[in-house]
Amino acid sequence: MMLVDYVVVGGGSAGCVVASRLSEDPDVTVCLLEAGPKDWHPAIHIPAGMLWLMFSRTLNWQFTTRAETELAGRQLFWPRGRMLGGSSSMNAMCYTRGHAADYDHWASLGNQGWGYADVLPYFKRSEHQERGASEFHGVGGPLNVMDFRQPNVLTQRYLEAAEQAGFPLNNDVNGAEQEGVGYFQVTQKNGRRCSAAKAFLSDEVRARPNLTILTGAQATRLLSQGRRITGVAFRQGRHQREVHAQAEVILCAGAVQSPQLLMLSGIGDSAHLHEHGINTLHHLPGVGRNLQDHLDVTLTYRSLQRVSSGLSWRNMLRMPGAVLQLLTSSSGFLTNNGAEGCGFIKSSPDEAIPDLQLHFMPASLRNHGRDLRFMTNEGFTMHVCQLRPKSRGRITLASTDPLKAPIIDAGYLTHPEDLQTLVKGFKQVRRIFASPAFDAYRGEEVAPGLDAISDEAIEQHIRQHAESIYHPSGTCRMGQGDMAVVDDQLRVHGVQGLRVVDASIMPTLIGGNTNAPTIMIGEKAADMILQARRRARLSGRHAAAPLAQSEGCEYAA
Repeated sequence: MMLVDYVVVGGGSAGCVVASRLSEDPDVTVCLLEAGPKDWHPAIHIPAGMLWLMFSRTLNWQFTTRAETELAGRQLFWPRGRMLGGSSSMNAMCYTRGHAADYDHWASLGNQGWGYADVLPYFKRSEHQERGASEFHGVGGPLNVMDFRQPNVLTQRYLEAAEQAGFPLNNDVNGAEQEGVGYFQVTQKNGRRCSAAKAFLSDEVRARPNLTILTGAQATRLLSQGRRITGVAFRQGRHQREVHAQAEVILCAGAVQSPQLLMLSGIGDSAHLHEHGINTLHHLPGVGRNLQDHLDVTLTYRSLQRVSSGLSWRNMLRMPGAVLQLLTSSSGFLTNNGAEGCGFIKSSPDEAIPDLQLHFMPASLRNHGRDLRFMTNEGFTMHVCQLRPKSRGRITLASTDPLKAPIIDAGYLTHPEDLQTLVKGFKQVRRIFASPAFDAYRGEEVAPGLDAISDEAIEQHIRQHAESIYHPSGTCRMGQGDMAVVDDQLRVHGVQGLRVVDASIMPTLIGGNTNAPTIMIGEKAADMILQARRRARLSGRHAAAPLAQSEGCEYAA
């Protein structure tokens, strides 16, 4: 039997942070379980490799939703990272934090310590901002944040066009003001991806004697004695194993699989558990509820000039030179994240804060980049998503088999205001693309095309073509009341020795990309856990036990 102080389930954006920060104390023993392999594949570290990762069945969970009633009955593709680093090892590396008002809203719901002034120090703590330290940015943290070295000329035209359309330029959407357009900053270092694993689980961290990292280890059930969670059962290869926690189990499996594991372990809505023959450990009806995601729709134009960064023959012929650039100067289009241009704008002047996010790509793209033939065309694409959806979905069990994916009912557009906001955003993007800055580059609109002019036609296009932009959250909501799952210390209501630390705890979805906020949640949670441990030590309630390696348990750092 393996016995440690803390078991961390899931080596994604939050789990890497928690395991790293807890194991900084040499007297604390930690075991990190990750279902996928180590982050060894070159496609993880070369930014342009994210396109290949969309197809991988080894490094990508390849989830799909059930048929979405408001999206023409389509099942939407939900890629999620299945390796150390989780989705931070395959995302577009966009560094955004959301709006300050998002966190103040969390605090207003009764979540003490989660206002913007409370969480900003944790954003800064994790960050090494290459521009230098400031009121809003930190240096010396593990997560490297940098500017693009060679943005595409089409992205430059986008910024000029947006300014011509009346949108302000903003050099730092994570600073004093979010509204405006600019270049994304990215989580890269020297032209390579800086995932949560690369940042927080460096070779030095992985070598710590008090940190055990088990890869290929999928959690199947939480172990308990009465109402106390005492460990985790997991499958590694053909073997069923267990690891026990003296202090706590910390669930960091993400908005899809954290609620799944809770339900498989008897924590959830008792009626739903009964349907699957699972004994209820604690009736917690909010588990899996409150699912939120950013729904995204794209517009693509042909480029009259051969300057885009897609899979054109021109770029394929340049590939040997691009590889040389990457190896010798950490530059070139292989360091491109795809989405270079950023925008936080308002759907109407009446909005208090931006309610739309733009991702500009100097390439033709649809279907998550899986339509490779479409990408061979010279073109440019804008993603537009509604930042604070009022629609809600749910995660439920499909089976008691922990190796089978749960049912994802995203509930997209079930609130009518979400569709109205997306239509307004669609029109704003067309207004930007019609600006003079694009005159020398703008070809025909190929998606959706000029047949989609009326609001009704735009609505139909959204229903038939909108997709996830990969920000599921909210399924283990932080707060109080019947539908809350964790308190503001991220402790699961009704049981002991268990916390959830990932994007699932967000009571409402933040207005931006979710990787940096999830890392912040990991930073804050680790701090809270270590503070609680220090208080317990002072009161004499806890004494750490040494790490005991379980017999025959494969070690994979």
